Amino acid sequence: MRSSGPVRVLLVDDHAVVRQGIHMFLGTAENIDIIGEARNGQEALDLTRELEPHVILMDLNMPVMDGITAIRELRQRSPEVEVIALTSVLEDRKVIDAVQAGATGYLLKDTDADALEEAIHAAARGEVRLHPEAAKRLAREVRTPDMREHLTPRETEILKLVARGRANKEIARELNVEEPTVKTHVTRVLSKLGLASRTQAAIFAYKEGLVGLE
Repeated sequence: MRSSGPVRVLLVDDHAVVRQGIHMFLGTAENIDIIGEARNGQEALDLTRELEPHVILMDLNMPVMDGITAIRELRQRSPEVEVIALTSVLEDRKVIDAVQAGATGYLLKDTDADALEEAIHAAARGEVRLHPEAAKRLAREVRTPDMREHLTPRETEILKLVARGRANKEIARELNVEEPTVKTHVTRVLSKLGLASRTQAAIFAYKEGLVGLE
């Protein structure tokens, strides 16, 4: 679990003006500390090892190493780090690839400062944050396993709460159980569904009609 204190954020974008703009957006944000900037995916991997961020804001179209490749590598090397894909254009293929690679969230660069700040804090808690249109496209395009009948009623309940963006601590409080119990249930849900992340679990829930798209 992440320690208390400011959320350590790494910015990754090949355009300096974009990094400067995000820096300006988040400069006065409460409990967010921008600890570094990278110009491509390879630099992001190197700086992640050096700086140990909690959350990475990752552009997808970059030279040397693109964002999707970097996200996939980060899932292997630093699975505790959460990644928000932050892009200019909502492309179906990019949305799908980013989530399948392991992105926790997917937002557009025109997201306002308050929403971006909230998404960073949510990602630091392991919560899912998707641009509404990205969620709709994922629900339409991503193939999900037909294994809902294998989930217990409690696992289905927890899946719904994960899809609504609840963190383990919030789920535990809502269901009046211990947080480690929730973590075990979430792990079992992902295993049973053959999914790699909470984001993918949320998309499964959308497609199955367990929760609605906002």
